[in-house]
Amino acid sequence: MSLSDPRQFLYRNLDPDAARRLAHKHLTAHEDGELYLQYAANEAFGFDDGRLKTADYHTTSGFGLRGVSGETTAFAHANEISEAAIERAAATLRLLDPRSGAPAATPQRTNQSMYGAEDPLGLVPFAEKVRMCEQIDAAARARDPRVVQASVSLAASWSVIDIVRADGFVASDVRPLVRLGVQIVVEQNGRREVGYHGLGGRYLYGPLFEDAQWNRAIDEALSQALVNLESVAAPAGEMPVVMGSGWAGVILHEAIGHGLEGDFNRKGTSAFSGRIGDRVATEGVTIVDDGAMEQRRGSLTIDDEGTPTGRTVLIEDGILKGYLQDRLNARLMGMAATGNGRRESFAHAPMPRMTNTFMLAGKDDPNELLERVKDGIYAKSFGGGQVDITSGKFVFSCTEAYRIRGGKIAEPLKGATLIGDGPTVLTRVKGVGNDLALDEGVGVCGKAGQSVPAGVGQPTLLIDGLTVGGTAA
Repeated sequence: MSLSDPRQFLYRNLDPDAARRLAHKHLTAHEDGELYLQYAANEAFGFDDGRLKTADYHTTSGFGLRGVSGETTAFAHANEISEAAIERAAATLRLLDPRSGAPAATPQRTNQSMYGAEDPLGLVPFAEKVRMCEQIDAAARARDPRVVQASVSLAASWSVIDIVRADGFVASDVRPLVRLGVQIVVEQNGRREVGYHGLGGRYLYGPLFEDAQWNRAIDEALSQALVNLESVAAPAGEMPVVMGSGWAGVILHEAIGHGLEGDFNRKGTSAFSGRIGDRVATEGVTIVDDGAMEQRRGSLTIDDEGTPTGRTVLIEDGILKGYLQDRLNARLMGMAATGNGRRESFAHAPMPRMTNTFMLAGKDDPNELLERVKDGIYAKSFGGGQVDITSGKFVFSCTEAYRIRGGKIAEPLKGATLIGDGPTVLTRVKGVGNDLALDEGVGVCGKAGQSVPAGVGQPTLLIDGLTVGGTAA
């Protein structure tokens, strides 16, 4: 193995042939499983109040050994990749019953690649990264005299993985990921408001260092902050809501997407369990999960079980078509794995997770959707929220929202929250815009204590009747 091969980081203390031999020795007795090897390098910069506040760089490496028999999983991991450590971890697999059926089929091979293999961390000098943060900070403060604080976050990771199965199958992937965030605080007449914009994806730092890109991030963050300076208290009650395109799809991800993951449906705990073929949304609503989109934040060439990613149609024209599956839940449900077995790191077992999940564009003009609303809310962007994954019940706060009066966008609103549940919202969609947009690459999805990068998106949507929580009298 050459020094230029990224996989060298996995095999400094373990021979590749030994990895295959160990996987065969300890996994053959079980229906499924893998030896998952990973090396990862991560860095993060935090620039605040005109100076570098934090700079972190660290590397991790380790393995996860998983055996699966029936519905039972045995999993062990360690941060030492060596034959001795893998042998010790294999003791956990002895707790499993021997397999009673045929071994699970090997994943298909793929020659697709959703991103390059270069390491973004080492291609740009430390001083240049700090200098860009300084430039962004200075430019943000010079934009408007009301800017009182600017914060810049810059982060990157590079992960090398091998997935080794009992039958000798080995799948490899090298995953870059970068992200830039700009937060701006403005003050006027003693009132302070915040705006934020971020972007990133599975590519090198280059695009983020382009003047046009980081200047746009400043403009978007500043615009949001200044809009919120003029905002008034949001109304409360049930009313029509127009949701913006792009990042607003985070609600779709949280309130609907999780309910379409295979584990919840196999266990019967999702509102969509046992409903394939049923109408679950109004006509015109089509939702897909697509992990095979070049350089997108949620994309993967292969998932964390070695299955190639692709486009999975979940809801088509309002009809439920399928679920997101890892290997275990697909086998137990008699379905095909969809390339959605994901894990946070070698220290976690895989589970069904979303990649890039979004609603396809419809035929409606977004302006015409606004014109249909005589009195309602236009929710352009969202921040934090709470979601019950299995029921889809959610409460999401708007970071930028407006009142709609007489079919036109009126005053900006502060303190608006949207309250509802995903399955019901799907039946109240009255218009789907022709302006599908994806988020710009900042999404993080949490489930069962694991976080993974994810993408969201949607066109402009008109929802007929959604509860708005506000503070206006």
